Amino acid sequence: MAWSGENVMKKPSADERLIRVEEIRAIADLRIMHSKINELYQVVSVLKRRHPEMAIREYADQRMLDDDIKRVDEIYLWFIGLKEEGLKLRKK
Repeated sequence: MAWSGENVMKKPSADERLIRVEEIRAIADLRIMHSKINELYQVVSVLKRRHPEMAIREYADQRMLDDDIKRVDEIYLWFIGLKEEGLKLRKK
């Protein structure tokens, strides 16, 4: 329930509830993303610290490694787009 300007409680409309649900979902999804990116960063950091690149290439499933690289490239490009849009919005 929300308060109107006249101190009378009114029920939020279906659209207002839907927006709140979508906002909550976006926030939850972003928190999951932040956590997973941190997790990936930590795993890659450990791999880089413990193993030379040649060992990683030698022991990796090459198709899987290629797929991983492709996925990370896609994520990187998406983040670059977000970054560029953020920079444009700040300049306005």
